[in-house]
Amino acid sequence: AVHPLWQSPLTVPGGTRQSPINIQWRDSVYDPFLKPLKISYDPSTCLHIWNNGYSFLVEFDDSADRSIIVGGPLENQYRLKQFHFHWGAINDWGSEHTVDSKFYPAELHLVHWNAVDYPSFEDAVMEGNGLAVIGVFLKLGARHEGLQTLVDALPAVRHK
Repeated sequence: AVHPLWQSPLTVPGGTRQSPINIQWRDSVYDPFLKPLKISYDPSTCLHIWNNGYSFLVEFDDSADRSIIVGGPLENQYRLKQFHFHWGAINDWGSEHTVDSKFYPAELHLVHWNAVDYPSFEDAVMEGNGLAVIGVFLKLGARHEGLQTLVDALPAVRHK
């Protein structure tokens, strides 16, 4: 099945590290040597919310190691740069990625960069180990207080 973001199999971008991907549960392999991923975010590093014309981004101060992830498969510490959401016109699909071809209504991406090996986010973007993105599938359900604070701020970022 072709992801709704692409028109046909011919328009799907190539490459082995390209989104969107379909995570196949039965092909997943457990790694008993994988260390836990440690997440440490400082909410005071949040700078602003802005509209880029097709989504909204929440950007963070990434000038120091105050909001970071480390461990798991990562060889270095990565700083949080921004997070954004993917959603669709209807609730049947909106996630960029799928699990066993199942779509989710939305997907959150927390974008981090390797500040150990690269001097800036812009430099890190161009490298194979420059970014680490945590993707979180979102389902419809009960009100989530943490997300509601963000939802309440969205009317202020209507225009690009």
